[in-house]
Amino acid sequence: MDRIDHRPWSVSSNLQSLSVAIRRIERGRDQGALRWQALLAFIDLSILAFFLLGPYLRAGPIYLIIDYTIAAWIGGELLARAVAASSLRNFIKRSMTWIDLVILGTLLFPDVLFNFAFLRAMRLWAIGNSPLLCEILRRLGWAHLHDVIRASLNFLVFLFMVTGFVYTTFFYGREAGEGFVDALYFTVATITTTGFGDITLPGTLGKLTSVVTMIVGISLFVRLAQVIVRPFKVNFPCPKCGLQRHEADAVHCKACGQLLNIPDEGD
Repeated sequence: MDRIDHRPWSVSSNLQSLSVAIRRIERGRDQGALRWQALLAFIDLSILAFFLLGPYLRAGPIYLIIDYTIAAWIGGELLARAVAASSLRNFIKRSMTWIDLVILGTLLFPDVLFNFAFLRAMRLWAIGNSPLLCEILRRLGWAHLHDVIRASLNFLVFLFMVTGFVYTTFFYGREAGEGFVDALYFTVATITTTGFGDITLPGTLGKLTSVVTMIVGISLFVRLAQVIVRPFKVNFPCPKCGLQRHEADAVHCKACGQLLNIPDEGD
């Protein structure tokens, strides 16, 4: 009798099982998934710390070793996300896919693509959008602070991105510590519209960078102030009219009067 080769089916089945496992790690809320998410968040924070300390470590021999190790890790993450994606098209359409590809390029070719290194701060944005943050806040009883923390993370991401761009574009030739601190100082002074004027960016690109930093920075700052001072509301879509946000103790939807059943912390 001819032997039936089941290897193609086996490979397909293994890939499907791996895809399900990766999606569970990315979006699950059970204990195992949350442990994996916590580990990945810790690694992301460690990578972000390396990016921030990069200007101080660049002269050391260990810099390239850590740099290429992180590149291998991010490459592995991209491959895992590609396996977990429902389709290649959806994987390509994700903004973090392209951001990670650029970050990977800056790690593999640090001397050529250093001007794009500021995008590395987007790793912090990914942490802020993970289910882990929501679950940790819920368990600590701080679910009402979720919008405040996300707005704070968005503000920090923008701060670090602009600082990285200003450093690599305008202050890269200076002493590592001095150049990065000057870039951070300029960014904070510009975002807060303090404008001391002791550090300015030269040329047309410098003026455009200052304008964009002020406009976007003030918008994020105002957004942060809004979520701090506005009354707390929960995200609970009304089943009738679709209104997303309601007071935590609301019994009826204020838009259409639909009876609501908003779960509280004891549910």
